[in-house]
Amino acid sequence: MICEKIQDAFNNQLNAELYSAYLYMSMSADFEDKNLKGFAAWMRVQAMEEFAHADKFYRFIIDRGGKVKLTAIDGPETEWATSLAVFEAVYAHERKVTGLIDDLVDLAASQRDHAAGIFLQWFVTEQVEEEASASGIVRKLQLIGESGNALLMLDRELGARVSTPPAAEGA
Repeated sequence: MICEKIQDAFNNQLNAELYSAYLYMSMSADFEDKNLKGFAAWMRVQAMEEFAHADKFYRFIIDRGGKVKLTAIDGPETEWATSLAVFEAVYAHERKVTGLIDDLVDLAASQRDHAAGIFLQWFVTEQVEEEASASGIVRKLQLIGESGNALLMLDRELGARVSTPPAAEGA
């Protein structure tokens, strides 16, 4: 059985993951408006990953006998000045999510909830990957700026990203 503190914290994280998906869909729409279809596609894949993360928290709460409590999702920004500004926002957001996950790990340890602690390890690893990916794109954009040809090459590269569902636990 999940304790109330963990249940409430995991419900908050579920909401944060849904917000992340909402944010990345907003970023995708902004890139669509700028005719950067590859950037937009990358963001849609990112949004789908965030929905999958939310579903992991949803399932964990249910599987532990808890109650899922869905709450309102804040509206994200809708416009960014440059591609670099978008990915700087992505990187900052992922660092924030890393902090939220770290706080959950600490809470699970303080509550002696070993199942929650083990569950969260997947997210710890995932956040390392998320930050590295966003940081790498930021560095590329810092190199190329808004240069047309280079930006279009990166757009093509990012558009090649495909959605891969997270591996099942224990696989």
